[in-house]
Amino acid sequence: MTTTDPHATREDILKGYTKIARDGQWSGVQASSKTNGSCCGGGGCCGPTTLTAEQVGLAVGYGAEDLAALPEGANMGLSCGNPTAIAALKPGEVVLDLGSGGGMDCFLAGPRVGPIGRVIGVDMTPDMLTKARRNIESYRRQSKLDNVEFRLGEIEHLPVADASIDVVLSNCVINLSPDKAQVWHEIARVLKPGGRVAISDLALVKPLPEAVVADLEALVGCVAGAELIDTIHADMQTAGLTDIELNSKPGYVDAMTTWQDPLYQKIIAALPEGSKVSDFVTSLDIAARKS
Repeated sequence: MTTTDPHATREDILKGYTKIARDGQWSGVQASSKTNGSCCGGGGCCGPTTLTAEQVGLAVGYGAEDLAALPEGANMGLSCGNPTAIAALKPGEVVLDLGSGGGMDCFLAGPRVGPIGRVIGVDMTPDMLTKARRNIESYRRQSKLDNVEFRLGEIEHLPVADASIDVVLSNCVINLSPDKAQVWHEIARVLKPGGRVAISDLALVKPLPEAVVADLEALVGCVAGAELIDTIHADMQTAGLTDIELNSKPGYVDAMTTWQDPLYQKIIAALPEGSKVSDFVTSLDIAARKS
């Protein structure tokens, strides 16, 4: 995203994700029909247009049984990885999900941390919170647990106490932030000593051509806002995180191309001849700890 006004960027994202919450799943057709702002101003960012939310979940590593157990509408097809699997959650842990959306990862994490654990979802979009909170009762009935809550807030300014979290999750969200370095500082602030990070996001393997960035800004915010892997690593180190592991998984991007997703097809058309999207963009599994 090339805007220098973080408030304008945040407003674009807020408007876009309000629409996603109301529609139930991102429509790339709607997003690509917009002529102003980034894709986050007119639609979602990480969800494809040609697959169902369930197909996206299966493609990025969620189990069919887990997806079937989710409250209706919690999976909105916006994932680019499976951070709850990365986290290897344990009973009794306190988990924080950044950009929790419809609550998908929170509702999957809840049974893993059990009755003495806690899961907190944070999202800045009121309509997303409404959607997620409506599903809490369904989750309680099915799981027999009352351990999930959702809070309104920005991931750059988390409504969470210092050193109170065992595990921070996030799924295809940090790339949307206009101040990613601040997000990593907030993650380090809220983690307990020894707490860990388990995040899935989109990242850049190498810089995109300028012409592609300009085109993507009106098309796919999760790509236009993505940072280089080396930059992510440096921001995490500066924030004080250690044992950093960054695992590139280009298969997600290749799958979007194989399935003829129209957004990814448009990206291909804008790349240098002979290039593919995964030469530049990857799904990144991010793990780290706080000392």
